[in-house]
Amino acid sequence: MTDKSTTSAGNAPVGRRAVLMATGATAATLAVGAAARTDAGTTAPVAAAAVCTLTREMTEGPYYLDGQYIRSDISEDKTGIPLKLTLTVVDDDTCAPLENALVEIWHADALGEYSGFVGDNGHDEPDNGTFLRGGVLTGSDGIAEITSVYPGWYQGRCVHIHIKVHTDVTLTPDGSFTGGQELHTGQLFFNETITRRVASLPQYAVNTVPRTTLAQDSIYDDGGAASGLLTLTPLGSTASSGYAGKLTLGVEQG
Repeated sequence: MTDKSTTSAGNAPVGRRAVLMATGATAATLAVGAAARTDAGTTAPVAAAAVCTLTREMTEGPYYLDGQYIRSDISEDKTGIPLKLTLTVVDDDTCAPLENALVEIWHADALGEYSGFVGDNGHDEPDNGTFLRGGVLTGSDGIAEITSVYPGWYQGRCVHIHIKVHTDVTLTPDGSFTGGQELHTGQLFFNETITRRVASLPQYAVNTVPRTTLAQDSIYDDGGAASGLLTLTPLGSTASSGYAGKLTLGVEQG
């Protein structure tokens, strides 16, 4: 099973819009006054000086499902180590934080299976169609905080997370959303050294499907943060404690 990530024009991006993502590899620096919210409700500065770099969108892949839940914790009861994401959305022209944007993610579990498509990676497990899917609205600081588990892998793709950014969505009584404008479709990637560490843990070692490395992946283009590479920091002294992942990305509005 491979991610259907190319178009009839080869590796051309599916989306029409370009996006900006924070990286430290360019000369033009723009200030972003964003603050990360903690569980205690306090704030701490992040991305005091973000550098915005134009990059292309990436394919949504074959596993997207409409109408997922608005929720900050998408892990449900899935096996895996904790992953706490802090994703800052900014306007591409000004790098000002974008408020009330829906940041939606979805990814495979430790066995490389997607909810709604369990079995495609050769494993048999319960499938409720919702695990490891969902999103949150950004605050006035442009930040979306989402808790999940470190993704597993499936044949032909490196470890990754799919992401969409929407604006003007309507929240529904069942906890989902509808409507709005889709501004960005992309993917988030993980440092290979850390992924090797995680892959050796018992929760992930049971996935015997050959793992595609970051360097071997057909989608990731070695562009660092500009291509969705997360900045990862450990949550504890060992890999089993999990990781925090951060990225600042800008979207084109209008």
